[in-house]
Amino acid sequence: MADQGPVDQLLRDQTGRWAPLAGFKKPLVAAVNGYALGGGCEVALMCDLLIAGETARFGQPEINLGIIPGAGGTQRWPRTAGKHVAMEAMLMGTPITAHRAYELGLVNKVVPTEMTIEIAQRYARQLAEKPPLAVRMAKEAVLRAFDSPLSEGLAAERKSFYFLFATEDQKEGMHAFLEKRKGVFKGR
Repeated sequence: MADQGPVDQLLRDQTGRWAPLAGFKKPLVAAVNGYALGGGCEVALMCDLLIAGETARFGQPEINLGIIPGAGGTQRWPRTAGKHVAMEAMLMGTPITAHRAYELGLVNKVVPTEMTIEIAQRYARQLAEKPPLAVRMAKEAVLRAFDSPLSEGLAAERKSFYFLFATEDQKEGMHAFLEKRKGVFKGR
């Protein structure tokens, strides 16, 4: 990228191509070992659940290259970790440890490095057993909290809540609970 100009970047649209990842309807589980810097960190932050190995490092070092993050880093960091943490990440460009990322709410869990993939897959399997429509609507509702006023988010949440009472999975889930058994969901 050292010799590229703005038109080159626009035509290449390197970071814009990642936008569909953030809009993916199903939950995304990330497993991070080693360094997630720059675009790698931004891709990780697009995910819904993030499992980090103990040796993982997260950061936005773009400032050291004379640029800023271009795939959402300046927007996702403050929404997750707050203004001052985001400013430090963007302005200093110094990576943080997995444990610090956990303290800041950037990752869900820090695990031994050799267990990272296994734990992320375990999360994914657990999600796959949940009612698909409810999972999708829960994800949409949480993401809406970042894009709308509270009153609009609450109204959308209520509509989704009411809608789910029209699904077979809601009936199955509630009957399974009453019968003290595990629900079997079909996405209907």
